[in-house]
Amino acid sequence: VQLQASGGGLVQTGESLRLSCAASGLTWSNYAMAWIRQAPGKEREFVAIISASGGITDYADSVQGRFTISRDSAKNTVSLQMNNLKLEDTARYYCAARRLYVARARNYDYWGQGTLVTVSS
Repeated sequence: VQLQASGGGLVQTGESLRLSCAASGLTWSNYAMAWIRQAPGKEREFVAIISASGGITDYADSVQGRFTISRDSAKNTVSLQMNNLKLEDTARYYCAARRLYVARARNYDYWGQGTLVTVSS
């Protein structure tokens, strides 16, 4: 299984960024997909999760209303649209997959390598 994240970069506060994660080697329709982030010196933090069908989503309180998770079954990709970015959003963002949807899940079956998002003032 491979989860290849992309789209990270350096942006200023208030700007937007879109992350994508391409999945291969798994049965796409069986997995909920999520974004988890880890800031320097901090523990991993749940960001957002979307169910296998795409019909259910959940977000961390810190990103609710600013971030949107979505999935494209034709391309086996999951995306994270991040708007109104804040300094505290600076982190490496990982995509992850798990068989069962659980709101704000911490444990996943597969992890990608992450993509770095840096927000500057």
